[in-house]
Amino acid sequence: MSKTSITFASIGRRIALGLVLAGFAGGAAGAAEVTFMMRNSHPNALEVELYSQDRNHVWPGNGEVYYLDDGETKQIPLSCDEGEKICYGAWVSGDKGTYWGTGPNNGEHCEDCCYTCTGGETETIDLVE
Repeated sequence: MSKTSITFASIGRRIALGLVLAGFAGGAAGAAEVTFMMRNSHPNALEVELYSQDRNHVWPGNGEVYYLDDGETKQIPLSCDEGEKICYGAWVSGDKGTYWGTGPNNGEHCEDCCYTCTGGETETIDLVE
């Protein structure tokens, strides 16, 4: 083996290692988790979605919703981007006209229905009549 090929191989390995390490550091630095605490104090079952305000993302996604029976309290853990603003939308199951937060499909404006992804959990969000 020539001295030149050893040098190129060594440089290649160092570059590859640097890219791998940069990928791990970049991915880990931006990830966080937050748990939304939701309580249904309405007499009917509710459906809930959580909407990122910083990117095109919905939890749980894929046309699914979180379902809360009347009187149920549910913990909803999410993986999110550190600092991401997330708002909840909730509505009576079968009646999208009765809603809380941003409502179905993130279609409404709200006050005090958004949280910043910094880890931990929200206070209990009580959805009442």
